[in-house]
Amino acid sequence: MVIVDECHRGSAKDDSNWREILEYFDNAIQLGMTATPKETKYQSSINYFDDPIYTYSLKEGIEDGFLAPFKVINITTNIGDEWRPVKGQLDINGHIIEDRIYNNSDYDYNIIIEDRIREVAHEITNYLKHTDRMAKTIVFCADESHADKMRTALVNENSDMCKKSPDYVVRITGSDECGKGKLDYFISVASQYPVIATTSKLLSTGVDCKMVKLIVLDQRINSMTEFKQIIGRGTRIREKEGKTHFTIMDFRNITRLFADPEWDGPLEMDEDYIKGKGKLYPVYHKENPSVVSDVEVPYLPIVDKEGCIVKIINKMVSVYDTNGKLLRTESITDYTKKNINDTYVNLDDFICRWNAAEKKAEITDLLRESGIDLHALKQEKNMEDVDDFDFICHIAYGKKPLTRRERAENVKKRDVFNKYGAEARKVLEALLDKYANGGITQ
Repeated sequence: MVIVDECHRGSAKDDSNWREILEYFDNAIQLGMTATPKETKYQSSINYFDDPIYTYSLKEGIEDGFLAPFKVINITTNIGDEWRPVKGQLDINGHIIEDRIYNNSDYDYNIIIEDRIREVAHEITNYLKHTDRMAKTIVFCADESHADKMRTALVNENSDMCKKSPDYVVRITGSDECGKGKLDYFISVASQYPVIATTSKLLSTGVDCKMVKLIVLDQRINSMTEFKQIIGRGTRIREKEGKTHFTIMDFRNITRLFADPEWDGPLEMDEDYIKGKGKLYPVYHKENPSVVSDVEVPYLPIVDKEGCIVKIINKMVSVYDTNGKLLRTESITDYTKKNINDTYVNLDDFICRWNAAEKKAEITDLLRESGIDLHALKQEKNMEDVDDFDFICHIAYGKKPLTRRERAENVKKRDVFNKYGAEARKVLEALLDKYANGGITQ
């Protein structure tokens, strides 16, 4: 008996070296196993191994408690659907930028928008700052160059963490020997660092990333097989170490593939499959492996912040069931309101729980476990001067919020410190001013 693990690779191709071995042992029973069968024009697992005799779906894996459930945060920038250079606009090297409409399928492939890379890195960092700075994260980039630029942007955004360890952010790609040397540490449950890995293809398959809690999609993905492989990087469960679920942050609307019936449906052979035709590869020159015959490497214009300012304009949270079917899509505000209402019976219950909490951070920590970042949401609503208590009451129960300074002034008007001595009053008034400026955690 011959067992071929990951059989979507060599054995799915008619002209592979693996196939020679299988044909040599053609009298043996041959069993192919894979999480991502290949059915393309030039590769077919079904053609060689026949129809699957047993399948175990992602749905079953989540329902049986072996695989982690997930939620998706879809992020839209102001240039996601359309950006057009002004007439005669030059890139940073003085070249005229081709006058056409660019969108998410172009960025980092046909044109580099530097401020977009910075904004993506900023959003990733914001999420980690308000959930878990040490959550293992993979950022899937367009290519190795993009992965390097993203690593630099993330280092800039996380300078405090990089001072603690230069391996907080690393690039792990095929040509980066230093980065590849960090791979075992990244996937190790016992190793804290690296925390954030930027990559292109290297981490998309065959790497058991047990503690990955955040997967960032910032590359074009049109293949369902590749999409499943990438999502699979986050599905491991490690309850003892606190890994029970994961989050997908999508900057290119890749998660639309969840709606494809192929996501967890029956496997079908590609009708255009050409038997006997293996995958076609480009021809590389022996003298200079970086040169590919008959392929001209295109020039990528680079646009700096002066040429294109990028901002996040919308964030949607999508919750999926175990079939990969969309349960609901909500704005961050609606998602927060629903989670608060699900946690507390009513306003009175919330106030009672708030007053009973030994530390007020207990409430915000509880919400953070559901992926709710109150600080970021307050920034988005221009309500950073509002206490967490007032903000929650406003979002979930429609109550008019008071600013921290208004609350502090109300305390002073009621003269509640009068019963204390002069020195104690000074301390209490100083603490009240501290609260008005910085909040309860200060």
